[in-house]
Amino acid sequence: MALVLPFNDQTCDAILPDVQRVLAAQGVIAIPTETYYGLAVRPTQEPALRRLVELKGRPPDKPILVLIGNRDQLAQVVESIPPAAAVLMSLFWPGPLTIVFPAAPGLSPLLTAGTGTIGIRLPPLPHLRRLLERTGPLTGTSANRSSEPSLDSAEGVERALGSALDVILDGGRTPGGLASTLIDARDRPRLLRTGALPTDVIRVALAQQGYTLSS
Repeated sequence: MALVLPFNDQTCDAILPDVQRVLAAQGVIAIPTETYYGLAVRPTQEPALRRLVELKGRPPDKPILVLIGNRDQLAQVVESIPPAAAVLMSLFWPGPLTIVFPAAPGLSPLLTAGTGTIGIRLPPLPHLRRLLERTGPLTGTSANRSSEPSLDSAEGVERALGSALDVILDGGRTPGGLASTLIDARDRPRLLRTGALPTDVIRVALAQQGYTLSS
């Protein structure tokens, strides 16, 4: 079974050595996000990505999103920052908005699903950002098997996936609700998935910057 570690503002630094050790061994970690629990591996580690895809039973044509701890980490996973993406970042990051960028060359097809794009989010949880600043970018796909409900507690993750995970960071019950909003910002902003950040809020804010949100 997975090692369960308490995860909050007070424990973030103390658990870092265990997290780094597992990631270095190409392990899989469950982490709480602003919506549901997610599955974290290093996006540059092919064996870890294969483990992630296998345990989720994820179809090969579905890309895997990545979480970052600060904007400087974008350079590790994206090829460029289009103007529309820069506007969205300035308006809504940190927050429950996943932005699709041109993917950096050399990223695994397991991550991009061969699309040449990568979805990135800067999460609003301060202790999660602090962890990511130390680990570097990590995947953030939902901690559930494909076609099964997303999970909002460490206990639920342990019951569903515990035997396949190395560590579960227990941050208590997450808010649940809608997943992050997803926007392709490579050219003109295009809504790919409605979510926790209301579409109307995005549309109005973008209009004030001269952009139209299409769907």
